[in-house]
Amino acid sequence: MSAPRNFSEFWPFYLGEHRHPVNRALHYFGTGSAYLFLAWIAWHGRWSLFPLALVIGYGPAWVGHFFIERNKPASFKFPLWSLFGDMKMLRLKLTGRMRGEMIRLFGSTAPAPDAPQRART
Repeated sequence: MSAPRNFSEFWPFYLGEHRHPVNRALHYFGTGSAYLFLAWIAWHGRWSLFPLALVIGYGPAWVGHFFIERNKPASFKFPLWSLFGDMKMLRLKLTGRMRGEMIRLFGSTAPAPDAPQRART
């Protein structure tokens, strides 16, 4: 993928890299845990522990990519867009809209790795 010009261009690619439900679950766990840990850091003023929040957030996600999806994390090439993607994906999950988003873009909640993105109407 060439560099996206905006997040709207990046989002379908990002979800395409997160087709397996277990990989998405690992992302939810990592992102949610990192948010909780960041809140703890802020509450206790332990800013020196901030790098650990990155490990907590990205560790489970990278396990999902390397061992489940068998692809390279989008954060390697598009770190900021990927962070926004993680946040949006968690928000959609927590509001019950993630399933619909996967169906909208790929026609399934767990599309095959080679399933094409649906045409936009």
